[in-house]
Amino acid sequence: MSDRPFWAAEDYPGGRPIRVEGGIRIHGATGPVARTWWSARFLTVLEQVGVGGRLSRGRTYARSGQIVSLDVDAGAVVALVQGTRPQPYRVRIGLRVWDKTEWRRVEQELAADAWYAAALLAGTVPPEIEELLGGLGLSLFPTSADDLAQDCSCPDATVPCKHLAAVFYVLAQQCDTDPFTLLTLRGRDRATLLDRVREQRDLASGAGAASGAPALADLLADFWTAPAATVVPRSPGTEPDAVLDQVPEPPLRAGRERLTDVLRPVYRAIAEPGTRSS
Repeated sequence: MSDRPFWAAEDYPGGRPIRVEGGIRIHGATGPVARTWWSARFLTVLEQVGVGGRLSRGRTYARSGQIVSLDVDAGAVVALVQGTRPQPYRVRIGLRVWDKTEWRRVEQELAADAWYAAALLAGTVPPEIEELLGGLGLSLFPTSADDLAQDCSCPDATVPCKHLAAVFYVLAQQCDTDPFTLLTLRGRDRATLLDRVREQRDLASGAGAASGAPALADLLADFWTAPAATVVPRSPGTEPDAVLDQVPEPPLRAGRERLTDVLRPVYRAIAEPGTRSS
């Protein structure tokens, strides 16, 4: 029996990966990967914790749709990535789940602030949540490479390999389309978190009524009076074509190009100062 590893060079040919029909891909064949605040922040954090320097290895995989499937659950992202072999590689990215006590504190803080509660119940996760979590000693994003578990069934010993890197890119884009993705990884999916926030607000309302808090009717006289110091939340900067990443890819094509890729320069041109229609 030979002592050579099963993935010796003659058994592990290079070349192009096997094409995937209907694979998960990130937007656009060129240009920046990050289009909005969430994906930019996610990729920046990966750079800071020492993962980002190797991400470019997976950019082509992510853009060509080599990810067969991707599932996000509490504590882990599990994906299948098609390489040069017939069998897709199994990729897993792990992140620590907050315990019950930590989540109780988070839910109470979110419910106590009407602005956060309204944003969450409207289906958005404002970037300012980072500051709120920081005040609780928590971070939505990984704070070091040790916070991330990275596994791939491929024979490449480099971490992250191109299959892991491709999944990081797709995960970053999913944070744009669904900012609740990172909260899900930390242990609360969208539906559960919103239910808990509603419960906390109901409890607070009941406690206020029981303690003799003023009724709404008694506060109407001051309704239009602004607080002494109003802090206006900043609006996250977004690319003019970011809206194209929020909708499913239309079945229409412009020649050999996807319709969204053709529309991107139009959106950018409209957003440029001084642009006039012909």
